[in-house]
Amino acid sequence: MILVVEGISAAGKTTWCRDKAAGRLVRETFPSDRQLQPAEGEATARYWTDWNAGRWADAVAIEAREGWAVCDTDPLKLHFLWSLWQIGEASEAQWRLQRDATRRAIAGRRLGFADLYAVKIIEPDVARRQRDADTTRSRDRFDLHVRLQPALVHWYRTLETILDGRVLWHLPEALPDPADVTLNPFRYDVDAFDAFVSALPHGLSWSMSGSN
Repeated sequence: MILVVEGISAAGKTTWCRDKAAGRLVRETFPSDRQLQPAEGEATARYWTDWNAGRWADAVAIEAREGWAVCDTDPLKLHFLWSLWQIGEASEAQWRLQRDATRRAIAGRRLGFADLYAVKIIEPDVARRQRDADTTRSRDRFDLHVRLQPALVHWYRTLETILDGRVLWHLPEALPDPADVTLNPFRYDVDAFDAFVSALPHGLSWSMSGSN
């Protein structure tokens, strides 16, 4: 089983993962040379897809060893580029390149859908207080993450429909019992991916007000 824990910066997901999933955790990590990459282009889409696929491979390896793997943020990570596009911080062209690179990775079983998602929605003011109380991290993109939360929520609400559930809208008190979660039959299903992407808004006209 693979559990993905999601939410904006300072939502509490990393603390939850550290407390509940020690020994089976795929941490949120970033490549050290990411600042050297161009903002757009097919090579950039491949670059991020390869990094995400590495995190997914770590999750699959932990799953095989421990029975459960917990990912601090989704290895698929495609929601980030789509959400940036929705708020005008990324181009539609780059979204399409990232989408297509991700689709190829799913077809090749290098990326996939998790068995369960726990998504924490948090009021921005609460997140700001939690950010200010945590002096161990700089969170220099916090304001951007706040702007992204409505799109993030929309993404996982759409995914919940395509996957017939599999999304918790809170961080549970404890790691779920594997006996209570069925394996996701859509893990590497490209048709499910296509249906999911088709169900997302394809422009900036949809209103995100009230979505968080």
